[in-house]
Amino acid sequence: MTRARAAKRLAQAAAFGGGGLGLIGATLYGVLTAEAEYAKRVIGPMRYYPTPGDGLYGRYPGRPITFAMLGDSSAAGYGTESPDETPGVLLASGLADLANRPVRLVDVAKTGAKSTDLAAQVDAALQAGPHVAVILIGVNDVKAKMPPSASVRLLTAAVRRLRAANCEVVVGTCPDLGVVRTIMPPLRQVARSWSHRLAAAQTIAVVEAGGRTVSLGSLLGEVFRTNPSMWGRDNFHPSATGYAAASAALLPSVAAAMGVGPESFVHPEPFRGEAILPIAEAAVQAARTAGTEVAATEVAGRERGPRGPWASLRHRRRHPKAEVDRVDEDTSETTDAVPVGS
Repeated sequence: MTRARAAKRLAQAAAFGGGGLGLIGATLYGVLTAEAEYAKRVIGPMRYYPTPGDGLYGRYPGRPITFAMLGDSSAAGYGTESPDETPGVLLASGLADLANRPVRLVDVAKTGAKSTDLAAQVDAALQAGPHVAVILIGVNDVKAKMPPSASVRLLTAAVRRLRAANCEVVVGTCPDLGVVRTIMPPLRQVARSWSHRLAAAQTIAVVEAGGRTVSLGSLLGEVFRTNPSMWGRDNFHPSATGYAAASAALLPSVAAAMGVGPESFVHPEPFRGEAILPIAEAAVQAARTAGTEVAATEVAGRERGPRGPWASLRHRRRHPKAEVDRVDEDTSETTDAVPVGS
């Protein structure tokens, strides 16, 4: 079975509530679960909980864009020493600069969260009326021995709820666990294979639910493999430098989802490896290359081709780290948030 077919079957199993572990390999999943337990012992208890950076960013005129951050420790910024180092604040500040609009951050991500926690996070985020949301989730599902099809199904449900509320959604797919320094060969290769399969299945399900994905893969490839500064004190979570790199990979897609920034209206460029492909093929290619965006598109006015829905595969240019500019809302003049195009 090709990787594209395997990813498609896993996504379909999630959609129809079946599949168990068979579609991703019970042995593969069992080995990775055992390795996750070993990694937890090596890492030890979590001690450096991040402080959410909820607030208004960007000293620009106009009504604010409301941006919600959902997910687990990778979304919350576990191990950071300042809210300004968390992905939510970095993305909010960067989006404000690209949109020339203030951005209000609502950070509901929690360290240790699993896909089963997404429904409550969506409940909290929807109270703020978000225009765009980023979700980073899935690694803790392995520790909880959750079937991959269940993980994908819960993620898809969250995306559908946010889209039903007219909120754009960007999902950072499962990272490449093969780059985690506490996982040793040959289990590192097992972890990499499992991560790629799950990331591809997440991509298919999320795009079909109306969102777009960015493959985090190894975040920035060889940089994370070879640069110790990308890793935090536990050698499992990213450092502030690592979170900044991941946020820079996500930011262009967040901006494009809102229709702002220099790349929002650029067509796919074949010389950069970009293309329009059947969704399963785009998902597999994206899983192999960190920072790759997959989003739904049309060909000749049609959303589907003979091999399923069409998707655009993009390698969006990364933006430099944004300067954090938090606004004191007591002294700023703002009104209720409305869509960017209003």
